[in-house]
Amino acid sequence: MSITPTADALEAELQALQPQHLALTNESMNHAGYFEGKESHFKLVIVSDAFEGKRLVARHQLVYGLVNALLTSQGGQVHALAIHAYTPIEWQGQSPDSPLCAGQNKA
Repeated sequence: MSITPTADALEAELQALQPQHLALTNESMNHAGYFEGKESHFKLVIVSDAFEGKRLVARHQLVYGLVNALLTSQGGQVHALAIHAYTPIEWQGQSPDSPLCAGQNKA
């Protein structure tokens, strides 16, 4: 049994884009209401030829289309997914910092 079932499911769905690079970071611990093992906030850095010739919105739509079941409806475990989508030519190893959560300091 996996200790990261949501992350594993996200990565599995994203394989459809045949990524040259895929880094999925669980950032749940940076948000209010965190508890050990929570998987609700992720940062995705993905590099794929599938993004070639597509604007940012279309790239995000491709990703959302693949992981939609994890984001919505009864089974939606993911509250936030920050997407950084690049073509192989654009990607220079960057992984932008995530902003601080507005509720991070809530008790």
